[in-house]
Amino acid sequence: MAKFHRDTLNLVPFVSVDNMMKLILHIGVEEAMAGIAQAIEEDFVRWELFDKTPRVASHSNEGVIELMPTSDGEVYGFKYVNGHPKNTKDGMQTVTAFGLLADVANGYPVLLSEMTILTALRTAAMSAVAAKYLAPKNAKTMAIIGNGAQCEFQALAFRKICGIENVRLYDTDPKATEKAMFNLQNSGLNLTSCITGEDCVAGADIITTCTADKQYATILTDNMVGSGLHINAIGGDCPGKTELHKDILYRSEIFTEFTPQTRIEGEIQQLAEDYEVTELWEVMSGKKDGRKSDGQITLFDSVGFAVEDFSALRYIYQSIQGTQFYEDLDMLADPDDPRDLYGMVQRAAKQNMTAAE
Repeated sequence: MAKFHRDTLNLVPFVSVDNMMKLILHIGVEEAMAGIAQAIEEDFVRWELFDKTPRVASHSNEGVIELMPTSDGEVYGFKYVNGHPKNTKDGMQTVTAFGLLADVANGYPVLLSEMTILTALRTAAMSAVAAKYLAPKNAKTMAIIGNGAQCEFQALAFRKICGIENVRLYDTDPKATEKAMFNLQNSGLNLTSCITGEDCVAGADIITTCTADKQYATILTDNMVGSGLHINAIGGDCPGKTELHKDILYRSEIFTEFTPQTRIEGEIQQLAEDYEVTELWEVMSGKKDGRKSDGQITLFDSVGFAVEDFSALRYIYQSIQGTQFYEDLDMLADPDDPRDLYGMVQRAAKQNMTAAE
């Protein structure tokens, strides 16, 4: 991982929301997701190097706040993220996040970044990477059920990485679909607004479910899923929140990120703890097969995992070097004598008094 030249140890590169938007627009939204996807593939191939643990979650009646840590032995990363579905009623995001990378050798942070936008990008990139290995060959049509904040990113990532040409959209709130149709109107995709979930999945090669409600839900019923499809289930991401009817799971070959976490939070929380699934890194590294036949139903039971956020932060860290899309944040104490932190505080007090005079 390339290093920043740092004249002073107290300064940490910080990517604000404003600079993240400027950076992504400078790179190009689709190009940025392709870059994040490449970083994810690189890190999944070296999956066994990473510390892995289910995220630390604090649940409430209103939502969840989580910490997602990991390390490859040289760089440590974590993400703070919340999930509060009711926030939209108050004009707030359902998901907000920020993240950090640090040098394992000395523990000093090397990057602090917003991750609300970055999480949207990496979630879509991860979905497209999974589809690259699991979706039917030459898939051209995608259905997206749930047209909220993640919808457009999914559509564009699948266009860029998987060659999707047609996107069918459905949401229980027609205004969400109208929003997505408007935002994607110049994307080069052929868009269809649908009035039911059944209509939405008709003719689709790939079905993405990305709804927000924190509940056991049945977004897809068994009769809606024909043979040969790939299902990208990304809405179920905490205990008590699912989107697929249980019968669909029994008909599908199921792929996960980090299975111990997915058994707690994903669609497979509906199944027995020993139900057989395959971790996606095993497919990427050639240890196991992905799609085995044209008629097979593949299911990516995605809940989001810390390694993906690590990959996204690593991509941003590399992308901002030599640019103006970050600022130095005075974040770390840096006394002349590492043992004299109190003395540094006292000297600052004297300087303030002198300045006031």
